[in-house]
Parts: sequence; structure tokens; C-alpha cells
Amino acid sequence: MSVRRIGIIGTENSHVDQFVRFLNIEERHPGNRAVALVGGRTERNEALCRTGNIGLVVENPADLIGHVDAVIVSSRDGRTHREQAEPLLAAGLPVFVDKPFAGSVADAQALIAAAERSGATLGSGSALRFVSGISYLTDHAGQCGALRQVAMTGPADPDSEYAGLFFYGIHQVEAALQLLGDPVVEPGSLTTTASRHGDTVVALTRIGDVSLTFTFVTPSDGEQTSFHATLTGTSGVCAAALTLPADYTAPPLARFIDACDRNEPQKDRSAVLAPIAVLESVTDALASGAPYGKD
Repeated sequence: MSVRRIGIIGTENSHVDQFVRFLNIEERHPGNRAVALVGGRTERNEALCRTGNIGLVVENPADLIGHVDAVIVSSRDGRTHREQAEPLLAAGLPVFVDKPFAGSVADAQALIAAAERSGATLGSGSALRFVSGISYLTDHAGQCGALRQVAMTGPADPDSEYAGLFFYGIHQVEAALQLLGDPVVEPGSLTTTASRHGDTVVALTRIGDVSLTFTFVTPSDGEQTSFHATLTGTSGVCAAALTLPADYTAPPLARFIDACDRNEPQKDRSAVLAPIAVLESVTDALASGAPYGKD
């Protein structure tokens, strides 16, 4: 059986420990193996090589071309993802971009366009989409009647060095869109307000008939608020904690490998772009101090 050789970019991310364990140690996906790391012979990469019996370490993402059959981009800062993934997509390599997909709408659109030109499989997605709380809310949403509001709460730091709210805030946004059935969100189509008081940012926007409220609380001193979602409808309220299991990166990885096997996109391109469009509207509204959106 031929092996799909997978390269990994962004090894500073703890997600990579799970990816290497799933692929090389536990062999959860026979025929798929992490064989190369990017970033040079750092102490971190040397440790990963020993743990996963990985033989190749290169300096730059483009150096993977010719040595791997697919790539995982796991760098913490979404603003680096376009530069890292675009040449690989252009070369036709399947790429999974760990959360957040990008740090701006422009970067997200460029990555989607690169994948469409080459026909490469492109995947992304928050692990929060797969937690049991999302399944519970989806199954019980009908009890709330016609949906009027989705309220999300979770940790995120607007001052994070990893592109501010994009680093952790993307989880809230992707979960909310999952609960709405992943609607198409055209960039610039939302009217969004956002305000900050101390360690908390509250953002309000609307998609169709549903108001969305995001509450981002900055973690501090080893404490952080949990992810939580509340659905309010015309006949009731349904709420659930959104708790990540220990192996929370396993479902996104499995979905990407399945998409590679089928040689098709992991999901519709609009579903990849929508979370970035929503979060960019939040960060722009917060930065400007005025509503973001159409006049």
C-alpha cells in the first residue's frame, strides 16, 4: 500500500503533538504518515522527530514540494497561513489549514483561489464544530421554535500576539455558523458592533433573521472561561457547554484525510470563508469604535 506522506508547518503549536501521535504512533489512518517538518533543526522539531520517527526537516514551506503528498499548516498566527500555504496549493498539494483559516478576508480569498486554480484539496475547521454540545443543540433546536438569537461565550484575547481575536475567537464564530447551517456570508455584508470593557469584548451582528452575540473573555492567571452556546427561539431556549475532548484535533484531521481520499474539497469554499468574514467584521468594528458594515 502506498503511503500518503504528510508535511507539517507550524510545529510550535501543541496541536502538532496530537497530529504526530494520531498519524505515526497510534496509526489511526493507515497509509498516512507525517514524514517532514518545517522550521529547521530546532529543539522542538528534533523532539518531534524522535517521538514520531520523522526523518526530514526543511527550512521553508516550499521546500516540502517534491517530498510530501499533503500538508498540515498549524502555525498559531493565522496571518502567516497564506504565505505558508499558497505555494503548496499552487503546486497541487492538498492542504489542511488549522484554525484560524486566515487572518483576513483577503488572505482567505487568495487561498481559496489558489486551490481552485490547481484543483487541490483544501480543508480547515475548528474542532469545536465536532463537540457533543453542538450535536445536542442541533438535535434540540426545533424545540426552540423559529431561531432568533445565538449567543456564544468563550476565551479570546484581542491583544494576542497571534492576530488578536482570530486565534481563539474563531472557535466561537465557527460553532455559531455550524448551528446556523453554515450560511453563505459575503464579505462586507454584515453590520457589526463591538465594544471592549476590561478583559471582555462583546460583539453583535445579524445573519438573516438571527442575531448573533459573541462574548470574548481574555484568559488570565491560568483561568479561562469555557465555551458555551445558547439558542433563543420563538418558543424556547436551549443551551449547552461546548467542551473539547482530550483528542479534539482528531475529527478535523479525519475529515481532511477523507477529503484527500475523495480528491475533493473538505467542504464548500463559502463555508471556509464565512467565519473569516464574520470575525473580520468584529475586529474592524472593535478597532474603529463604530459599527462595521453597510451604511
